[in-house]
Amino acid sequence: MSGEDATDDVSDSDLPRAIDDVVSTGAAADSAGWNTRLEGLPRLLRYAILVGDGASHVEQRLIAEIYQLCPRLPHTAAWAAALDVEAGLALAAELDRRAALDSEPTLRSVADCVRLLSLPTPRDIRYFEDHRRVGKALVQAFNAISGRATEALCCDLERCVFGWAALPTCTDLLRKGPRRRAAIFGKRMARHRVSAAATATRRQIQDERRSRKEARVQAAGRTEQPVSDGHQVVPAHHLRVASLSSEEMKNAKLKDVIGPLKGAINTALPLVEVPPLHEVRCALVREFPYARDVVDFALADLIGRTTVRLRPLVLIGDSGGGKSRFARRLGEALGLNVWRTDASRSDGAAFGGTDRRWYSAEPCHPFLAIAQSGIANPLVLIDEIDKAPTRSDYGRLWDCLLGFLDCETSARYPDPALQTNLNLSEVSFVATANSLDPLPTPIRDRLRVVRFPKPGAHDLDALLPAIITDIARELGLDESWMPRLDGIERAAVARHWRGGSVRRLHRVVEAILRERGLGAALIMRRLPAL
Repeated sequence: MSGEDATDDVSDSDLPRAIDDVVSTGAAADSAGWNTRLEGLPRLLRYAILVGDGASHVEQRLIAEIYQLCPRLPHTAAWAAALDVEAGLALAAELDRRAALDSEPTLRSVADCVRLLSLPTPRDIRYFEDHRRVGKALVQAFNAISGRATEALCCDLERCVFGWAALPTCTDLLRKGPRRRAAIFGKRMARHRVSAAATATRRQIQDERRSRKEARVQAAGRTEQPVSDGHQVVPAHHLRVASLSSEEMKNAKLKDVIGPLKGAINTALPLVEVPPLHEVRCALVREFPYARDVVDFALADLIGRTTVRLRPLVLIGDSGGGKSRFARRLGEALGLNVWRTDASRSDGAAFGGTDRRWYSAEPCHPFLAIAQSGIANPLVLIDEIDKAPTRSDYGRLWDCLLGFLDCETSARYPDPALQTNLNLSEVSFVATANSLDPLPTPIRDRLRVVRFPKPGAHDLDALLPAIITDIARELGLDESWMPRLDGIERAAVARHWRGGSVRRLHRVVEAILRERGLGAALIMRRLPAL
């Protein structure tokens, strides 16, 4: 019997039982579908993007594909069980052999994907040829797709493709002569970013021209006068969010709804201007030293802007890392009012507004945040967005959010209670989640994703002041009446908390402060009566 026949005669029962669990995990991950921005990409580029984004179950996705193409391949089971370099390279070699034997190019691309996921960062020439092959395949795939991909996708592809090609064993892939290598590499890396910068510059020039025009109008002594539609001229850095006619304002059904919202209707509300970003950054880094990259990622969205508006952002990280607190402090540091929504207890009917025909009619939450704060650009914090209910009795929160997270639709949001279009385009949305997996693809496409780390033991001194401040606020005490921890107390905290959950650190500090209070009370009882 030949080696090939022996391989084909291996039954599924001979494979390790673990392969079934791995394949089912990969199939479950694939059942949600690829992210729509990855549709049409070659398989190798899709897996490169997934690895770069830190997606989960990447190996399991690939194993599920291999299992469908070669269902009785023992090399797949071996790699699924170990997920190490040698098992991966052995599987890739077998796929290459079958690709040549059956003239099947699909298996060759799958083999390159296995190498992509298996190879370690090069330290020597041990895996030189394997690194070189993957790098060459990535560059060729990118060259074929770059002409028809979007600017944003090209930027992501550059990060993965040229990052791999720049590895020590693959730098010669882009070489066209020793002198031109760096110039060509830099040009290809920067091309899409230059285009994006040019677009941002054009928008900034247009904004400056508009501001100068408004300044000339005000300098000429032209005060705000009613125009033909009954509204007033909107001054610079202001926005009219809601407009209702006088008949609508007198509508009996809307009387109770409009009452507390009058200040936000038919009024140009101010937009909070961007504060000095270096000051905001220093304040946030002092408080969250372990999340320096997250601070820079969030604030980079405000460079060149006059007023504060963050594009929809989601903070991904393990429970207890301080994501919700960071989102709140980000808004406060920028001078914004923060409206918090607990996604696990929200549905689309409540968040998106209730129709006026119901006795419980209420506008959408973003407009309530505007009316409460008196500004047109508050920050809406959607906490634990991945835990939003999936039942659709009253509409899913995820489906409702689609109208708020896109600039085109948020600028004309049809509020069901007021039955008018609201301009919510300046509202910032920040969400927190433990994982992106439960979120539907349309939501993920509208959110910028950044992973929020957990602090380490070396961050303790930076975290303690904020923890004590929060505890004092919870107890209703003035912070000045709660002294900082002394050396013994700090050592006790360090002994019981060695990094990780900020929530657990909060409990440890609270317990020590409680013991401090009990000790003081005991001393007072032992003092002789005056």
